[in-house]
Amino acid sequence: MAKYVTFGEVMLRLTPPGSETLFQTPRLVATFGGAEANVSVSLANYGEDVSFVSAVPQNPIGDALIRELRGFNVCTKRVRRSGDRLGIYFAETGASMRPSKVVYDRAHSSISEVKPGDFDWDAILEGAKWFHTTGIAPAIAKGTAEVVLEAVKKAKEKGLTVSCDLNYRKKLWKWGKTPQEVMSEMARYIDVMIANEEDCQKCLGVELDVDVTSGKLDVSKYEGLAKKVMSAYPNVKYLAVSLRESMSADWNNWSIVLASKDAFHVSKKYEIRDIVDRIGGGDSFGSGLIWGMNNLKGDLQAAAEFAAAASALKHTIYGDYNRVTLEDVLNLTGGDASGRVQR
Repeated sequence: MAKYVTFGEVMLRLTPPGSETLFQTPRLVATFGGAEANVSVSLANYGEDVSFVSAVPQNPIGDALIRELRGFNVCTKRVRRSGDRLGIYFAETGASMRPSKVVYDRAHSSISEVKPGDFDWDAILEGAKWFHTTGIAPAIAKGTAEVVLEAVKKAKEKGLTVSCDLNYRKKLWKWGKTPQEVMSEMARYIDVMIANEEDCQKCLGVELDVDVTSGKLDVSKYEGLAKKVMSAYPNVKYLAVSLRESMSADWNNWSIVLASKDAFHVSKKYEIRDIVDRIGGGDSFGSGLIWGMNNLKGDLQAAAEFAAAASALKHTIYGDYNRVTLEDVLNLTGGDASGRVQR
């Protein structure tokens, strides 16, 4: 059985070529992506045994998605084939002072129709060591929120480490309960929480006085944020927060902080100019953190550095997936950011 299990929605992504606006020309590039699937692909690229759990339709689009994930060595045996459609999102790539934009078309997707009992979590989690999900899945519908809660409870019961990227998406929370109502309950089963400052505010009600549009963030304030979160949720052993300093849509500074009960680690800061695609950057950070915490002998600083480097590299790759190898990330953490041709 897989050591790592992830659960969530995966979608068809439609993107105009380059930095065109939507339908500027009658062309869209079709790929697949979704937060939890992105984490699965990264972990598989690093050589890990990972299973992705979701619901996708029994049609040629669902078949193509399954083939693609299998091509990355992600196990898809626990993907439920049900419903009529795969969710779609349109992603318009920003440039300079024009921000990137996302339009969702995911109502009535296969995963939005799942309900408790649809997944045999005892069997799915048997032999696993780590379960990962995000705050996107419970935002989709009441049923998915109930399934995620069912999954994290079973994962804790079976002794797995549970990680969750809070991933607040204001365009999705429309089915009744507020993000805080849902995520504050779910947070009580999380060991490793991944977030940014807005996630903590909208999902947990924990405030942080920073201006994320200023292009410069005060790292010391994030230590206070970690203490607030861990005080409110004593079960959370680690909080990892991404720090994105945005000068423009295609020029960001990127680093992360990783807090435990008694330590606070700050990664190297990467200046990323000429960003190719920032979508999936947080997922590559999360998967890098998971890999680092499991493979770097408990060295949390090294885990933070690995996560930051993995995510910095993702910003240079088109599409949701981070297609880099373990060697690529280790080369960057080792100090080689030259971009020289390797022959």
